[in-house]
Amino acid sequence: MSLINEGTVYRRTLSCGTIQVTRRQGIYPLDELFDIAERRNPKRAFLFVSKVLGRHIPVPPSAMRQIYRQLASQFPATLAGPVLCIGMAETAVGLGAGVFDELRQQHPDALYLTSTRHPVEGELLCEFKEEHSHATDHLIYLPDSAGMRRRVREARTLVLVDDEATTGNTFANLLSALQSTGKLEQLEQVFAVTLTDWSADALPGRCALPVTAISLVSGHWQWEPAPDAPVPVMPSVNVTSRGAVPITGKQSWGRLGMSAPAGDLGRHISAAPAERILVLGTGEFVWEPFLLAERLEAQGASVLYSSTTRSPIATGFAIQSAIAFTDNYGLGIPNFVYNVAHQRFDRVLLCTETPADSVDSHLLQALADVAPVVEVVTYE
Repeated sequence: MSLINEGTVYRRTLSCGTIQVTRRQGIYPLDELFDIAERRNPKRAFLFVSKVLGRHIPVPPSAMRQIYRQLASQFPATLAGPVLCIGMAETAVGLGAGVFDELRQQHPDALYLTSTRHPVEGELLCEFKEEHSHATDHLIYLPDSAGMRRRVREARTLVLVDDEATTGNTFANLLSALQSTGKLEQLEQVFAVTLTDWSADALPGRCALPVTAISLVSGHWQWEPAPDAPVPVMPSVNVTSRGAVPITGKQSWGRLGMSAPAGDLGRHISAAPAERILVLGTGEFVWEPFLLAERLEAQGASVLYSSTTRSPIATGFAIQSAIAFTDNYGLGIPNFVYNVAHQRFDRVLLCTETPADSVDSHLLQALADVAPVVEVVTYE
């Protein structure tokens, strides 16, 4: 059951309780930005499922690009540089890259880093936790070039990007971890960027630096748990570790720093006009696959973009279908593709940063049921 009044109040009753969200700022109707689903996570029973993120619901790349531009347009025309942007794994890696990609047009000294749950060869900048998450531990590495490392040390503006803020705790944890390194001593201001912000300005009161919140909509939420609701069982996905399968793709999309997108994944791939194509990123490897999807859409194809995830979500409500399989990093953990199995495409492009033979055959078989052509795209 849901109730939406002129796009300002959203109410959804789940099996474990009822959530109500009220918009205070922003012009987007709430039901255009998100729906609610049930987490398979005892820490928090509900999940905001974005309709514009390209993670749990397939979205046209052009619609995603428009969101990046709208968020970037809310920044001041001038920012003290260098500008350091950080996107949160795994859900906001692509969103953070998109906001960075727009900002760098006006701020050529901007640099992008992501948090990760996949340790790599490099120097660790910091670690922090996301307590409510299905995977709590995050790592952030210093860039692998001296020039980008200098931008980190000299950064005066910090831009933190996540898909949504519910309490502000994750941003606060990350900011505290970054400041405790003693390597960002030039910071003057912080921007906390989200699609939707329900944190009630929680971050400014926990930071000594000036903090500006940027979002498409903001407001507050209220959760009423159902009496005697069963506690969900979460699959074992809380893993931050190297897997048995090596990462063979480039790390230059953010895990080890990005100053400009490469845009070189799948250069040999072209699209026919009106061809229905689904491009899937995998886990944290989502930015270069998005750029591929954007290029194919510009050729006239009807493209949707989404990605695999380790986030365990129950079917129903915002999740119409789910494909479960084993991750491609050799960690042995469940991964999922949501809202794809009930659709039909002419071609699916599954993009990975691991070798093609690391993809679970169950995933390939499930994708073959939605498209006659399934291709695995790698940097090999």
